[in-house]
Amino acid sequence: MRRIVSMLAMSVVGWLGLGFGATASAQRVTPEVRGTWLTTTANTALSSPDKTAETMKRLRAIGLNVVYVECWKNGFTEYPSPTMERLIGVPMRINNTPPELQRDLLGEAVIEAHRNELLAIAWLEYGFMAAFKDSEHEFRKFAREKGWLSLARDGAEVGKINSFVWLNPFHPEVQQFLIDITLDAVRRYDLDGIQLDDRIALPVDLGYDEYTRKLYRAETGREVPDDFRDPEWMKWRADKISEYSLRYVTEIRQANPDLILSVSPAPFPWSYENYLCDWMKWTQWCYCGGKRWDEYIPQTYRMDGPRTIASIDEQVAQIGENKHELIAGVRIVGDGPDITWSDLKMVLDHCRELKIGGVCFWFSRGVLDLYEKELTAYYDVANLGHARHPARTRDWRARPIVATKTDGVFRANVTQGNRYRVIVKRNGQWSESTSLDLKPGVHAFVEEADELELLVDRRR
Repeated sequence: MRRIVSMLAMSVVGWLGLGFGATASAQRVTPEVRGTWLTTTANTALSSPDKTAETMKRLRAIGLNVVYVECWKNGFTEYPSPTMERLIGVPMRINNTPPELQRDLLGEAVIEAHRNELLAIAWLEYGFMAAFKDSEHEFRKFAREKGWLSLARDGAEVGKINSFVWLNPFHPEVQQFLIDITLDAVRRYDLDGIQLDDRIALPVDLGYDEYTRKLYRAETGREVPDDFRDPEWMKWRADKISEYSLRYVTEIRQANPDLILSVSPAPFPWSYENYLCDWMKWTQWCYCGGKRWDEYIPQTYRMDGPRTIASIDEQVAQIGENKHELIAGVRIVGDGPDITWSDLKMVLDHCRELKIGGVCFWFSRGVLDLYEKELTAYYDVANLGHARHPARTRDWRARPIVATKTDGVFRANVTQGNRYRVIVKRNGQWSESTSLDLKPGVHAFVEEADELELLVDRRR
């Protein structure tokens, strides 16, 4: 039971407010994105509340400033979603996780990221993808019954280009669905951004469902070609996806203008040729009140330095003067051999020479299990300080204000008036209790909790 007891105003001496800890050396570090993806697949970084807390602490100590947290995967949101509750009766489910560890993963990750001064971006990894090819779950059944699935030419739910089940990105209900589950997260959490993956797209051999056939016939007067690489058929589908991309950023931006809107496509033009994703065109849109993505993280995943650099250079050449919005998606681990440290360092140095927005590592297992020591030395936070994220002020995610507990009452010394999230730790897990406007002074709280902290609330 939460209850605010009192506020004792007091003068503040010797404090720099929420921006404390920003040293002169840190101010000299060039702002750049230093990020990584956090997934529930092939690692344990988010496997329990304790692991999530440890992961965020280690990533910050290495020198990172942003995490992209998986939250929409294999037909389920990994946060409570009213949309999913309404459609399939399952508000959330974490993949590959036992019942006793089912929890609000996104909420947990956002709190732990912010406690460690990291930006937290909700990564809706699956986008228009509905399921693994072998997964027969509630959402896949629902989508099939609703006529939401995109089909191959032979009527199969899984094509040859990609081994997953895909939603139909041209169906208006599907389009609204992706917006709705995104807004569920935006409204619930103090997020720093939203990211869609290379799955805001469609494998080129799909699009032969009855809905799309009728739509194509109505708009062009022609039947859908048997050749899925027919140029006009490809362009029609790609243009539809681009139209939706513009609608998506417009509507999400309206919900929260401060969000970083991020997209992580496959490299261009491969993305268009195989997944109908003409994203390089999106980089040329006029901002026009927010109708544009803020950052582009092409997945330039190669197994060695020279090939990674060649892929990055290809993207930079095409994006041109907007290269500051381009962040290199750099593979450390995955299928095939891991990149060596010498090659990874070569890539990092090259990205700085190019003066692009920064790098994002695929994925956290490589950062933490392979090159934690090397990356810590490379970023040298101990001597240079942390790099500011280019899209945020240095104190955007300040350290938490830690309350002390005496005689059952928590007291927190607020040095700068602001809106704060009151977070509490119970049974080893943090959660948000409430959000309050607090003036400078000592504030007292009564909570049935083991610990209490205050985090600046950036929601409008």
